[in-house]
Amino acid sequence: MIPEIVIVMGVSGAGKTTVGEALARRLGVEFLDADEFHPPENVAKMAAAIPLTDSDRWPWLERLNSELATRQAASKGAVLACSALKEAYRSRLVEGVAGANLVFLNGRIEFIRERMRTRKHKYMPAALLESQFATLEPPGNAIEIDAALGVAEAVEKIAAKLRRG
Repeated sequence: MIPEIVIVMGVSGAGKTTVGEALARRLGVEFLDADEFHPPENVAKMAAAIPLTDSDRWPWLERLNSELATRQAASKGAVLACSALKEAYRSRLVEGVAGANLVFLNGRIEFIRERMRTRKHKYMPAALLESQFATLEPPGNAIEIDAALGVAEAVEKIAAKLRRG
């Protein structure tokens, strides 16, 4: 059996880390936060409210792909929380990773903006939310979950859909 690889994606503030951590516990696999893999230059840009360009993202996406492929080759599963806003980014993330599942936490901008006001992130300011929504290419091949759901309910829905294949 191929180890479970799940990518939880969406704009900043959608709940990727919170849902991803809970889902990883539920599946008994490692949780990876894509934010922890950004090079210092990307972190500095985001902290200064400067949106990343595609050229900023490619080395980061390649590193994440390598992490997923390495875990799968070692027969270990993982849940990765990653914005993965464009189809090209998602394609790069899963290149050579068999059977990866995509979960899209989808929410209205007003809801996400309000959520971001009440949270503290290391470097992702709410000022970049509009650029995230402008960049977002909603996936057609994902398990779509309403970002407004509670964590337990979201994880239950995701786990049920993963079981059904």
